[in-house]
Amino acid sequence: MTTPALAEEDGRWQVKLLGTGVLPSGKIDEVRTDQIGLPAGSQTRANDNVVPTLAVEYYATPRISIETICCLTQHHVNGAGPIAGARIVDHVLILPATVTLKYHLNAGPIRPYVGVGPSLFLIFGEKPGAGARALGAAKARMNNELGVALQGGVDIPIGGNGLGLSLDAKKYFIGTTLHVENAAGTEVLTTKHKLDPWVVSGGVYMRF
Repeated sequence: MTTPALAEEDGRWQVKLLGTGVLPSGKIDEVRTDQIGLPAGSQTRANDNVVPTLAVEYYATPRISIETICCLTQHHVNGAGPIAGARIVDHVLILPATVTLKYHLNAGPIRPYVGVGPSLFLIFGEKPGAGARALGAAKARMNNELGVALQGGVDIPIGGNGLGLSLDAKKYFIGTTLHVENAAGTEVLTTKHKLDPWVVSGGVYMRF
């Protein structure tokens, strides 16, 4: 049963096509500026999303590899607590530029791995939601942020032709700052948010 795994070790490159669930927090960590009068205990929550993901991996050795991913995920941010149901951010796109250094274990017919690496969240396309506009918001902006990702998963070879199945999970530790401006360009709300998403994936790979 170990023959397919050993055969695949001759390949230096691996490409994965995955379906990915992005499960962020969106919780407010800190309110820095509040000129719109948020009720005490106001909180926020970002929605989950499912997107396609492409992962490209290079094996420096049979056990050590470097992987990067490409995906674009869209979210919105809703109020919770006293502002439950209010749409704070109606649209935001996140490109999670991530590179991980991975170590692969030899477990016979399957290949578990762990990884860690930096991630830069590039955030764009923000629009204030109806709840924020009702409080005088005309513009919303979220900071790009640098963080770290921890990774774990397993590759399961199918036959000896480099094809296989993959399951992957990443936990990101990263936040952002939301800046809300009124029509006059004055920043009326500044809040720090915890994103810290779980990113779980499953799909197929080809190693060559």
